[in-house]
Amino acid sequence: MDIKHGKYLGVDYGDVRTGIAECDVTGMLASGICTIREGGMRNTAERVAREAAQRNCKKIVIGLPKNMDGSMGFRSEACQALGTLIQSLTEIPVVYWDERLTTVSAHRILSENNVRGKKRKNVVDAVAAKIILQDYIDYRKRAL
Repeated sequence: MDIKHGKYLGVDYGDVRTGIAECDVTGMLASGICTIREGGMRNTAERVAREAAQRNCKKIVIGLPKNMDGSMGFRSEACQALGTLIQSLTEIPVVYWDERLTTVSAHRILSENNVRGKKRKNVVDAVAAKIILQDYIDYRKRAL
């Protein structure tokens, strides 16, 4: 399915906060939506599935935090477990996207825009989700 036929939801999963982003229906631009704090993997999965359905998303893109050497660590396993749980709650396809250094990039972007303190903490995960999703849709555009 080509991205121009619907929106995608991006997810930057964390134990405490999970960033959510979406792209427009043309697949050109990802935007951070919110940071959710549902508590627990099941509650987070339910909220992500609900957000994707409410926004009529065609795909859910979950950031997969690989180690710098490309291997999978415990955080990757947690993200895959979240994806499996989300997939059990919705028929919207779930895919994973390498998210190495996205949180570092998000902090850099926020620093460049002078976003500090509590405000940064409240938006960094949504910015990371936006970066994950934008990287994914940019790759898809190049691959077509």
